[in-house]
Amino acid sequence: MATYKKRGYKAKTKVEKEKEVSAEELDSTTAEVFNTLDETASKTEEWVAGNQKYIFIGIGAIAVVLLGYLIYSKVFAAPQEQEAANEVFQANSYFNEALSVNLNDKVVDGLATRDSLFNLALQGGEGKFGYLNIIKNYPGTSAANLAYYNAGIAYLNLNDYEKAIDHLSEFKSDDIIIGAKAKGALGDAFAQLDQQKEALEYYEKAFKHSNNEATTPIYLLKAGITALDLGQAGKALQYFNRIESEFANFKNTADGKLLDIYIGKAEALK
Repeated sequence: MATYKKRGYKAKTKVEKEKEVSAEELDSTTAEVFNTLDETASKTEEWVAGNQKYIFIGIGAIAVVLLGYLIYSKVFAAPQEQEAANEVFQANSYFNEALSVNLNDKVVDGLATRDSLFNLALQGGEGKFGYLNIIKNYPGTSAANLAYYNAGIAYLNLNDYEKAIDHLSEFKSDDIIIGAKAKGALGDAFAQLDQQKEALEYYEKAFKHSNNEATTPIYLLKAGITALDLGQAGKALQYFNRIESEFANFKNTADGKLLDIYIGKAEALK
């Protein structure tokens, strides 16, 4: 029997047939994705329904922790900070007075020596707390943190280097000056104990802490001198040359005037 095509009929090309197949596959894939999402959502809802008790307990625990933190901050921490700040005033007064005294002066106003003032700053006087009391009675406060630093410096000046290290190691600060000084003071304490390797480590930490005219050249110089003592002439020369190239004004200071001598020594040993 003969076959025929209807009028106006046009056979589909291969490309058109492939497009139809692709469209069908896309529709099928999309349907599968939505079905999977529906199944996942259903399972999630089932899990939530079955674990509501534990979810609410978890949320409640988080809320209790946050509430406890807020109460602690407002009711306990803030008043402690203020009380510690008031108590440390006298210790700071002794400490600053001690620092202002010439090292060779034996008596201040006929009352106290430099060492006595540092001891008063540590132990307290006139019915007021010293730094050690502040550390013990107000842990975690800003005043206690700074007390660790000042106590460390006091012990360093009293030649009690191990206690200086103990206290300075507890001090934490991102301040570009005091943070560098704390690390540098640790280096000084280790140097006095003849632990040159540790001294160099902390001098390097001190000048890396921040880059500024006040502390960086000082600790670069100390690091360089210590490196020389350890036989590391190349490292020492690197530190000395950095002072010369980056901190020209430092050469006008008493220590800076010795820089050329140290450079010559490092070059000779290298």
